Amino acid sequence: MTVFELKQNVVKPFLRGLLRPILPPGAFQSIRYGKWCLGSYFPSRVTGMVVKRMPQVRGFGPTPNESSLTRQLKNVNLLAPTRMCRIMTKYGSDKGRPNKYTPIYSELFKERSSQSLVLLELGLGTNNPDLPSNMGVFGIPGASLRGWRDLFPNAAIYGADIDRSILFEEPRIKTFYCDQLSSSSIGELWSHRELQGGADIIIDDGLHTLEANVSFLDDSLKHLRPGGIYIVEDILWGDIDDWYARYEAIYAKRYPDFEFAFVIISHPKHRGSNNLLVIRRRTERNS
Repeated sequence: MTVFELKQNVVKPFLRGLLRPILPPGAFQSIRYGKWCLGSYFPSRVTGMVVKRMPQVRGFGPTPNESSLTRQLKNVNLLAPTRMCRIMTKYGSDKGRPNKYTPIYSELFKERSSQSLVLLELGLGTNNPDLPSNMGVFGIPGASLRGWRDLFPNAAIYGADIDRSILFEEPRIKTFYCDQLSSSSIGELWSHRELQGGADIIIDDGLHTLEANVSFLDDSLKHLRPGGIYIVEDILWGDIDDWYARYEAIYAKRYPDFEFAFVIISHPKHRGSNNLLVIRRRTERNS
């Protein structure tokens, strides 16, 4: 057994079994996801200045590498720790460690943090093990919504989930029921008074299947405001070609004023699922 296998198959399971019964869920998640973002923040900050790891970015369309969105995403250093990572980890979200989405989001949203935005995230992070794409029994529903609230102090934060038992409402956060495989349910979500004007940021962190992602996108992308960002999280390597085929067949004609880009974060050797589809709606100024 190699050192890596020993760490993954013996040491980590032992520590998880030891800590889970004695720590509250929030503390356990902070340890689980936060070693890179919290305990090693300053060493990683120094390392990030010297060592860089850029994502693989694939654009869409006739000139896929020429869009402003593609160029922007190619310059992100995935090893650089961010304030967003620390905040998300504090609340128990996995958008920092292990997924490394926070460097991408920090770059995309850096000029909008003080604006009066509407943000909608599908998928609250259910901890019901009977539901697909659950976070496990130690998951913390609403973790990323609370992180977004801290990061966007002037924004209205909304969430949606198929698990009615975890819906909640807090200052500047409100959540709704949504079945992303049902077109009528998605329509009902967008019919709520708070969302009728659309959203500036839409994040699909719900059911991680191509069918579910396409279903929510097809009924939601039209609600993205000019200049807004739409993100599909946790895309499998095996689904990437299907997304390209769908773009060529449908989205290129249906959404000519939108930029599409894939951000491949998972290592090619491991072919994981922490990949992103990022879509930005152009404004009249940059269309």
